[in-house]
Amino acid sequence: MRALRCLTLNLWGAEPPLQRRMELVAAALRELQPDVVGLQEVREVPGQLPNQAETLAAAAGYHHAFVPAMPFAGGQEGLAILSREPILEHVGFGLPHAEPKERRILLSVRTTFETASLWVHTTHLNYRLAHGKQREDQVQAIDSIVAARAGETPSILMGDFNARPEADEIRWLRGLVTLGGRRTFFQDAWDRLHPDECGWTWARSNPYTERLAFLEPDRRIDYIFVTPMRRDGRATVRSCRIVLDQPAADGVYASDHFGLLAEIQMDEGV
Repeated sequence: MRALRCLTLNLWGAEPPLQRRMELVAAALRELQPDVVGLQEVREVPGQLPNQAETLAAAAGYHHAFVPAMPFAGGQEGLAILSREPILEHVGFGLPHAEPKERRILLSVRTTFETASLWVHTTHLNYRLAHGKQREDQVQAIDSIVAARAGETPSILMGDFNARPEADEIRWLRGLVTLGGRRTFFQDAWDRLHPDECGWTWARSNPYTERLAFLEPDRRIDYIFVTPMRRDGRATVRSCRIVLDQPAADGVYASDHFGLLAEIQMDEGV
């Protein structure tokens, strides 16, 4: 059995040049051939902008699930998961500290890979630099949801967590600190294979980040987490790399974030 290919990308909503950026994302999907894709900042505006996840799914041959998180610019912004195989079930969960203009959610999808049924989750946490406590509460809620759906097949959690690896909310997911009297453990796919590399996905080398210059530049804030590795080899991280980190020939980047692509072993054996 081949490894499951997982991609996470913050789409940057409908920011210009939108059509060209969407073309670059669709081309990357066709080239990289991920099995599952977690998308954040997915927009739809009735009569103006078709759902971006639906558009990408049609362009690259995927099934998709979308759940709105909050109203935005006359439409909605939310999360989506694309899957090469049919989506058997999907559900959205509200996360703590919801506000009218900033409601954070988790999207969970059950799909199949080869002969296995698996759960894939994506999220997008509070973005403000001072919202570490809010993110701590959000990751604890996410952990409970993921654990309730865990089975024999490894689970995947990916998205834009808006926090550096050294932040307590990320360290908690990695089993390095206690929050609220609780512990958990996920593998950080990038750290598994590149522990001494920065892995920035929000980088000043991308000129689109200048529009949010009040946020810290050069940070690793997009992650692919995997439930613990098994004795039989399941959940082993086989590869992990940053993608969509270079401009096209015309100077356009796909997003203000770079994407992250990982391959996860889902079957038994070395």
